[in-house]
Amino acid sequence: MNNHSKTANNKAQAPVRAARPRIKDKRSAILQAALKVFAEGGVNGVPMPVVAQEANVGTGTIYRYFESKELLVNELFREQKIAINQRLYGDLDLQRPTRELFDEVWRRMVLFTREAPHAYRFMELQDHRPYLDEASRQLEHEALAPILAQYRALQKRGVFRADLRAEVLMTLVWGAFVNLIKAERDGHISLSDADIDAARDACWSLCTG
Repeated sequence: MNNHSKTANNKAQAPVRAARPRIKDKRSAILQAALKVFAEGGVNGVPMPVVAQEANVGTGTIYRYFESKELLVNELFREQKIAINQRLYGDLDLQRPTRELFDEVWRRMVLFTREAPHAYRFMELQDHRPYLDEASRQLEHEALAPILAQYRALQKRGVFRADLRAEVLMTLVWGAFVNLIKAERDGHISLSDADIDAARDACWSLCTG
């Protein structure tokens, strides 16, 4: 038997491993993959190889851009926080009547949950605090500061009720919205446009007393 021929045939029949497609911007691909898998499985529940698989890169490639999982999560958090704040509050005409502004922000919040569900779910994870670094916490504070200032200004003008601290009032409104969307996502309720509008009106009533 011709051993050389046998070896050649074996080589010819060996399966060829498909090469990964070339990715121009691997950093962006990693961040987008992390956003998706963290939103679905939580930060602590998703190991880095899962992020790599979703991004279609090697695990080692991630560490060339982000030295640790914590650095990746913080970079993602800051990127999303800036984008979301712009989406919800950017280009608002503060000269419009307060009720119109409230309705507009509510509308943008609903659209955000519909159009960017992974970003919304990632930002609403309950376990951010243990791994957020100082820069991320500072950015979160800076993002909330002008919203809180607006609540306080409306309280001083007598538009919003003043028997609750502005921080408490703002948290109640946001918490009501978050839990409404969560109940829908978990299959407990199905929200119609009328339901969403009614919830908005209830939150407005909560603010105005």
